[in-house]
Amino acid sequence: MKAISLFSGGLDSMLAIKLITEQNIEVIALHVVTGFGSRKDVLEKLKERAKMAGASFMSIDVKEEYIQEILFSPVYGYGKNFNPCIDCHGYMFKIAKKLMRDLGASFLVTGEVVGQRPMSQRRDALDKVKKLAQDEDNLILRPLSAKLLPPTTPEIKGWVDREKLLDISGRSRERQLALAKQYGWRDYESPAGGCLLTEPSFSQKLQEFIQFEEFGVEDIELLKYGRHFRLPNGAKLVVGRHKEDNEALLKIQNSDYVHFRVPITGPVSLIYKNASKNDLELAAKIAITYAKSKKDQSYTVQILDKTFEVTPFNDKKEAQKYFFNKEH
Repeated sequence: MKAISLFSGGLDSMLAIKLITEQNIEVIALHVVTGFGSRKDVLEKLKERAKMAGASFMSIDVKEEYIQEILFSPVYGYGKNFNPCIDCHGYMFKIAKKLMRDLGASFLVTGEVVGQRPMSQRRDALDKVKKLAQDEDNLILRPLSAKLLPPTTPEIKGWVDREKLLDISGRSRERQLALAKQYGWRDYESPAGGCLLTEPSFSQKLQEFIQFEEFGVEDIELLKYGRHFRLPNGAKLVVGRHKEDNEALLKIQNSDYVHFRVPITGPVSLIYKNASKNDLELAAKIAITYAKSKKDQSYTVQILDKTFEVTPFNDKKEAQKYFFNKEH
């Protein structure tokens, strides 16, 4: 017997897998990569955590399809931010369901806990997820809350012993933490990055971006790092905040944006490649303001084939008025 488990790398998904592997069922931990899961590359960490829970690991990249089919047109709308959680869960189950035959799996598993999340894990929300996943055969099993839910096909047919499953509900983590201690797990404190779409700052950046530009896969990384500015003629400017930001921004390959550096110690910046000359000059001035520059001193900054002589703003507040959001 084999099952596919949706896998975030968090404690709940690890425990859900463990409860199934303890019943001598092979589990494949499936991580669906939407692009919004983390600011870091966590695949190696996910593999380790899946192994700890007794599962093999696989990932599938669905960024393009996710943007086109889910992100901007969710059937059940968004949560508090730009998070289409119900549609997202249903979509991930549809992906897992399509893989069942090729992988030889008989049912699906998830670490969802009834009542833990206000949008996607209410009882009625679980029914909506089931509908979106087209789970007519009742194959989705939630081991952590199974005893609070109607029996699923794996339980009815005796593939899984329902009595060995749990009845956890609500937002308390006490029982999960106790189980983690019992299994000797320590690497579980934070999930594998959570979902950026639930973060207010990231959601605001995304909402602002789509007012000016068409959003695509290569724009996901752009929104994860740095200070974001919208310049008077419409160009977006991203300026690194610290070393980690700078390193991440340097790695970004986006066909609509170009990198530039200031001639002194300072941030890595990206600017829309078709920015007007005035926006480019302002971008240079903003970047030099966030560098280790001296007031009233002129600096030469090159962007694309243009060179600008700029001085820093006397006060960073003058640069901050171009933040995409005044609360940024």
